[in-house]
Amino acid sequence: MRCAYCKQGDTRVVDSRDSEGQDAVRRRRECMVCGQRFTTYEKVEEPTIRVAKRDGTVEEFRPDKLLQGVVRACTKREVPLTLLEDLVADIEGELRARADYEVTAERLGEMVLERLQDIDLVAYVRFASVYRQFESVEEFKSELEELRKEGIR
Repeated sequence: MRCAYCKQGDTRVVDSRDSEGQDAVRRRRECMVCGQRFTTYEKVEEPTIRVAKRDGTVEEFRPDKLLQGVVRACTKREVPLTLLEDLVADIEGELRARADYEVTAERLGEMVLERLQDIDLVAYVRFASVYRQFESVEEFKSELEELRKEGIR
């Protein structure tokens, strides 16, 4: 570890303890060259979640990109942003809990739809229209009919 002050690499750990959130280790270090003390945090790097797209490419899961799509589906709807942020965090948490580090775009879209259905049906249909690539009014009608069959209004 390089010193935060003089940039020399000769430092020693003076104290270690869990950080407040207990998701990192707080280390107090002292530079053996200049004598300054500084704090570092060490945390586990979680594996990257990857998304296998329809065209065969694979890209890194980006929660911000997923949030942007969900926000777009909720345009002019009274859905709090915090609720959508929680939706995205919930999906990421579920993937990590299952150690599902490569997910298909189809599965990811279904996970969003499962949650949007309970939040806002208009946003659900908007998201479904893009995700399922609706190309006609009939496809919209079919989706709405499915919702009706499930007893959702």
